[in-house]
Amino acid sequence: MCPPRYFAVEYSINPWMDPDRPVDTDLAMRQWTTLRDTYRELGHTVDEVPPQPGLPDMVFAANSGTVVDGRVLGSRFRAPERAAEAEHFRRWFVENGFRDVTTPRQINEAEGDFVWTGRVLLAGTGFRTDPDAHAEAQEALGVPVVSLHLIDERYYHLDTALFVLSGGSDGAARADADTRVADPGPRVAASGARVAGSGAGVAEPGGDDGGLGGRTRAQIAYYPEAFSEGSRRVLSRLFPDAVQATAADAECFGLNGISDGRHVVLPVEATGLADQLTARGYEVRFVDISELRKAGGGPKCCTLEIRK
Repeated sequence: MCPPRYFAVEYSINPWMDPDRPVDTDLAMRQWTTLRDTYRELGHTVDEVPPQPGLPDMVFAANSGTVVDGRVLGSRFRAPERAAEAEHFRRWFVENGFRDVTTPRQINEAEGDFVWTGRVLLAGTGFRTDPDAHAEAQEALGVPVVSLHLIDERYYHLDTALFVLSGGSDGAARADADTRVADPGPRVAASGARVAGSGAGVAEPGGDDGGLGGRTRAQIAYYPEAFSEGSRRVLSRLFPDAVQATAADAECFGLNGISDGRHVVLPVEATGLADQLTARGYEVRFVDISELRKAGGGPKCCTLEIRK
């Protein structure tokens, strides 16, 4: 994570940003701190990347890289206003012991448009990340990629319209792999055993999966109207048991949530989505991200998940 010390809305690169609308940086810092402390209370390690003056969107650390099995694919921003962030985060990865770090040639905004399910990388395009970046991600990370097309400019990144509730596994990727959230400050050790899945994972049937025992399918939540018709069909086929959010939950950035397979962190306004998740056995924790949302960000936007 990266503290919003220099947070401001000085330009407009998405429909949520209005430079004429006042921003309270101190309030943004308090909201961010609550989010960080929530992760720590849940037993997760949080690393903090130092913010840099002149980069007000650096708080949205999800756009800094994609990490799967210790491999890192860096970011390459579409907006020139954010371009300099990529090098600061690349340097952090190198300084913190990551040796397999790829600098992308294609525009990709990292975990904004790349969502790891434990078996496949869901990859968004339509507004920010180039379609060619999907193939580049597959080569750099060595995982299968499924392309999804976003069609509503309010949901300009995949992580504003979809998130993983519990990860799938197939023997190559472990659903309970170590995950930490990125920063070079003092790390907080996990409070005990790794958080296991909530029990909501769905056992895969035979057929396409070869009948392999113990295989589980990831469970996701998403807002169907953010996607093209073909992408909706793909999501329905891959995740028939997915939670489908309403427009109200999408508009408050409810799909920009974070789940560790048991606990789900959501914006306070996402009450309908919370009810659906509670009914499936998840434990919901609410946070207020009203100030950060003025720049088009929520809990996930502020969080890069590091999978060792």
